[in-house]
Amino acid sequence: MSRAKRPLSRRYSRPITRVVIGCVATALTLTSCADSGEQLDESKALPTTVAPDAEISVATAKTKVALTANGEIGKIPFRVKNWAAITGGPDVIQGFKGGSVDLATNAGMPSIQAHTQGVKTKIVAVQVRSLPTQKLATAPGTDISTLQDLRGKRIAFSAGQAQGLVVLQSLKDAGLSVDDVTLVELNSPQFLTALQGKQVDVAPLGEPVLTKYLKEFGPEGARSIHTDALDALSVLWAPVSALADDKKLSAITEFAKLWAKGEVWQWENPDKWIDAYYVKDQGVTADDGRRIIDSLGQPYFPTDWTDAIKWEQDTVDDAGLFGGKSFDASELFDRRFEKVIAGAIPDKYKTAPVVR
Repeated sequence: MSRAKRPLSRRYSRPITRVVIGCVATALTLTSCADSGEQLDESKALPTTVAPDAEISVATAKTKVALTANGEIGKIPFRVKNWAAITGGPDVIQGFKGGSVDLATNAGMPSIQAHTQGVKTKIVAVQVRSLPTQKLATAPGTDISTLQDLRGKRIAFSAGQAQGLVVLQSLKDAGLSVDDVTLVELNSPQFLTALQGKQVDVAPLGEPVLTKYLKEFGPEGARSIHTDALDALSVLWAPVSALADDKKLSAITEFAKLWAKGEVWQWENPDKWIDAYYVKDQGVTADDGRRIIDSLGQPYFPTDWTDAIKWEQDTVDDAGLFGGKSFDASELFDRRFEKVIAGAIPDKYKTAPVVR
C-alpha cells in the first residue's frame, strides 16, 4: 500500500509566529490548586517488573481498539481500571487533577497548559508525526476555499490544545494575523457542534471526525482546506502523583511499550486496522479508512528526546501564549522513559521516516 510520506527534519522544524493574545494568556496562566505537593525522584530506576496488583486508568481509547485487534488486550500484565472516554487536553488535565486518569495520549501542547496551571505532569513516551493530521473544516454555506479566505472569519480556537497551534500557523502561512480574524475560544470537542450550528466559520478537525462531518454537511457546502501546519508530537503523559506511586509506575512503564507496539501494528496491518477502528469503531467506510491511513506517516519513536524537548521549548517560547513567562520545557519530560520503548519495536521505527 502506497502512503504519503515526506522527510522529517532533525529539528521537526515548525517556527510559529509570536502572537500575544490577552484572553489566551489569561486562560493559560491561571493559578491552579491542583499541585498536590508530590515529589518525583527521577534518579530512581524504573521498575523492571509489574507489581502483581498494579492498576491504572488510561485515556487512550484508540489504543484499546488496537490492543484488542492485535490480541494483546488479554495479555496486559496489570489491571486497566478504566479506559476513560476523554480525549481533549483540558478534559485530560481535569482527569489528572481529580485522580480519575493516570495516563493519557495527547499532542504536545496540553502538557504545557498543565504546567502553566500548576498541574505536575510528565511525558513518558514520544511519537513524532511527519505529516499534518488536521485540516480546516468550513461551516455549511461558507465561501472559504483557501487560507487567504480566512480573513474576517470566525475560527474555533483552543489555546491549550494542538488545534490552537494549527490555527496560528495557518494564519501565518496565509499572511494573516489574529487581528484579521475572530478567534472563538472553545475546547476541541465543541468544534464539531459549533461548525454544524454555524457558530463558527472554520474549525480544525482531524480524522475520522472530518470525514464523518463532510459526509453529512458536504452537500450543504462544507469543505476542508489543507494546511501544512504540523503539531509534531504525540505523547503519552501522566500526572506526577501516578508516577510517584510505585505500583502505578510499574504499569505505566509497561503500557508505554504496549502503546508503541499498538501504533506499529496499525501501520503494518492496515486492512485489519481499517476494519477494527475506522469501520467498526468509528463508523466510516472501508474506502474512507483506507484514504485516511494513506495520508498518515510511518510512526517514529525517537530514543533521544532532545529534539522533542526543543519542539516543546519552541512552543513555549515562540507561541507567545504564556504572558511572557517562559520555562524550561525539559521539566515536562521524565527522561528515565527515553529508551523504554526501544526494546518493544523494530529498529526502523526508532529513526525518522524517509520517502518511499
